[in-house]
Amino acid sequence: MEKFTTLESTAIPLPIENIDTDQIIPARFLKATNKAGFGDNVFRDWRFHKDGTANESFVLNDSTYSGSVLIAGNNFGCGSSREHAAWALVGYGFKVVISSFFADIFKGNALNNGLLPIQVSEGFLKELMNHIQSNPDAEVTVDLENQLLSTPVGDITFDINPYKKTCLINGYDDIDFLVSKLDKIRAFEALIN
Repeated sequence: MEKFTTLESTAIPLPIENIDTDQIIPARFLKATNKAGFGDNVFRDWRFHKDGTANESFVLNDSTYSGSVLIAGNNFGCGSSREHAAWALVGYGFKVVISSFFADIFKGNALNNGLLPIQVSEGFLKELMNHIQSNPDAEVTVDLENQLLSTPVGDITFDINPYKKTCLINGYDDIDFLVSKLDKIRAFEALIN
């Protein structure tokens, strides 16, 4: 995983509530066992018409908006527990998703794959969404070390599991984290043997 410390980016507004994992990555694309290519099919049924042509009215096809931050409606990542949803979002280029609520399993999958879910209040989300829709060049800054989200509509702190924070800052997956503790593990083993 890439290390995540501070991110400054424009954002893409997706003001739809209850976006489930099948909308993020439709089930028919779940045949692969590695992460390659999933970003090509993120929001596939919304981004493309049945004939494969781009749906110009969908925000990811609108060149007005760009960035590695997705601002989504309430209850993002609900539905089935597929980790592929996080793979698809990361594969597309997202590093942060901001919403007023995340499904627990999605949140865990996101953090395990280097995607930072930031939960904000419904009021803050609405204000930020409206601002970004009207000001597509506006930037947000995510300072993970200080757990601070800075936006044109205000700054807020956010919660994150301390272990997952350590992993993101260092670019660790769970195995990398254990390997980083190898000296301590060996010292402990030497004590008990």
